[in-house]
Amino acid sequence: MPFPTTLCSARSSAPLRAAAASPAVRWLLLASMSYFLGNAARWAGVPAAHLLTALVVGVIASLTGTMRSRFPTRANRSAQAVVGVLMGSYLDPGAVRSVVGSIGPLAGVTLATVVLCLGVALILPRLTRMSHSDAVLGMVPGGSAAIIACANDLDADSRVVAFMQYLRVGMVAASAPVVVLALHTAAHAGNPTHARPFGSALLPDSLALVNSSHTLAGLLILAALCTLGGSLGRRLRLPAPTLLGPMLLTAVGVFTGAAHGFQPVGPLQDAVFVVIGLEVGSRFTRPTLRHVGRMLPYVLAATFTVCLMCAALAGALAAAVGISFNDAYLATTPGGINAVLATAASLHSNVALISTSQSLRLFLVVMLTPLLIRWVTSYGARTVRRHAA
Repeated sequence: MPFPTTLCSARSSAPLRAAAASPAVRWLLLASMSYFLGNAARWAGVPAAHLLTALVVGVIASLTGTMRSRFPTRANRSAQAVVGVLMGSYLDPGAVRSVVGSIGPLAGVTLATVVLCLGVALILPRLTRMSHSDAVLGMVPGGSAAIIACANDLDADSRVVAFMQYLRVGMVAASAPVVVLALHTAAHAGNPTHARPFGSALLPDSLALVNSSHTLAGLLILAALCTLGGSLGRRLRLPAPTLLGPMLLTAVGVFTGAAHGFQPVGPLQDAVFVVIGLEVGSRFTRPTLRHVGRMLPYVLAATFTVCLMCAALAGALAAAVGISFNDAYLATTPGGINAVLATAASLHSNVALISTSQSLRLFLVVMLTPLLIRWVTSYGARTVRRHAA
């Protein structure tokens, strides 16, 4: 009889429809799509490809109503912890030792860059409806993934912060190779992102998850750093403890040599950036897009000003340390560390100096940003009271 068969079929398919409709499964499908689109974007040379692609996918899913549920909190917190470990691992002791004689000028330029960006950030709220927290987090130079990941914990709008951070990253990533090649005409930089055919570019370059031949041991160390670092951050009452705790613990482990072979790479690193991008993108609404669009001219002007100031600092660093302007320029660009290091390697520049300068600023920025937010917020409150009086 057909009726019992149809009834059984309907009953057996009900769990499948429920699973397909569950928010977790839908987020997983969006994350998978973002990952493969990120591979394609990286092949095309897009900076921070997986985070930016996931950000766009999240925005589209939010605006079209494809996803109405909030992004899973546990997944977002886990991604923050892994990003913290990644940030802490950038401070390579060997590179720092190789440029120890230039550490004074490098530290001076790093502090000057942060101060310049902070000065520009204080002007933006006067010209737009942007909060002081959004302006500071949007303008701080470097550590964009970490800054975006902890924006909500610092009472800032992660959507505005992401827009400002990746506008600057895009400008730096697009302009740095052009500027350096214009001053270094003898160099012939290849384009390794197009070495593979497009079809294979959708797949990861490698299946390695950590920078170690012992994958399981590396993943266990990574998990321990994330878990213990998060506990340390909460015990120390750090702002954004899920990110800053693992970053501090990792930095200590790297410099003491107690931990190695745990840095997330390949598909794992890409997946973490996908999670952060989707979480931020899913927060966008039509009013937010209109608000961001109105700020675009001011943010462009601020970003261009910061880039020019950093170029001037590069000239001062070149004169103080006795290096080429090319190396100094790459060492002082306000962000875009991955694109900058790729450019430096392809041009056979002083990679140790460039990576150390960029990494020191990244570490300094991520650690100082919560304190800067508190100071700027109190400054803004005092300014409002002064005008009200």
